[in-house]
Amino acid sequence: MDTVPADTFDNTLVLLTVEEAARRLRIGRTVCYRLISSGELESITVGHLRRVPVDAVPEFVTRRRTRQQPTTTITTATAA
Repeated sequence: MDTVPADTFDNTLVLLTVEEAARRLRIGRTVCYRLISSGELESITVGHLRRVPVDAVPEFVTRRRTRQQPTTTITTATAA
């Protein structure tokens, strides 16, 4: 019997369910819905179904990483 591990991604998918997007982000379904509601994670409706475009997941991560990177100031100690 051929079984596919749960963490294997189908590269042919264009849209993900909210649960699949949450799994890729390693967050819960409720948190994923909250991100969608706030507009932080892009989603579309297809009929009555909510779907997340595959490319929206890495875009969300990139935006978060950019926003959360600390601005560091390099200072050098000078001896007087």
